[in-house]
Amino acid sequence: MKERAFDPRALDVPALCKAGARLEGQWPLMGMERLAAGFSAASDGAAVWSATGTLVPVAGGEPEMWLELEARADVSLLCQRCLQAMTQGLDVERRFRFVRSEDEALRLDEESEDDVLVLPARLDLHELLEDELILAQPIVPRHEVCPEPLPMPAADPVEEDEPAPHPFAALAALRGRGGQGGGG
Repeated sequence: MKERAFDPRALDVPALCKAGARLEGQWPLMGMERLAAGFSAASDGAAVWSATGTLVPVAGGEPEMWLELEARADVSLLCQRCLQAMTQGLDVERRFRFVRSEDEALRLDEESEDDVLVLPARLDLHELLEDELILAQPIVPRHEVCPEPLPMPAADPVEEDEPAPHPFAALAALRGRGGQGGGG
């Protein structure tokens, strides 16, 4: 029997799950525009990925369709501590259950910790992978230890030479004038 070819950009999820097939490949990071918009430098790297479809039998019901997505990519981000470029490894390991209706997805999503998605006519695996890589990025990227010491703010010599005025000096001056003028 001839093995069926699957298009990851227009994936037939039920057929992939029924076949128990595994897809794998690499996609250039710069081809993921939303992800690449956050890079501190252009990247010639790639996201290495795999996707496996499975059917899980259910007693007295239709089998469940599951897609397991794994990916690895190294991206260039800006350290928020030292503002220097840094390489951040992103790892994705996600399982998605596909259901036929929005109502079923909402119900199952509330009952379960699994990711439940409505079954599309065709799934763009590239877009799903890009979404997951974006979500895998740290909220605040930073080095474990910054490569250079952080710059210290320059002290303002004027502030050091002149003592700060007392906060009530102006009030004391007004009070002194009011006491000498004699009541009228």
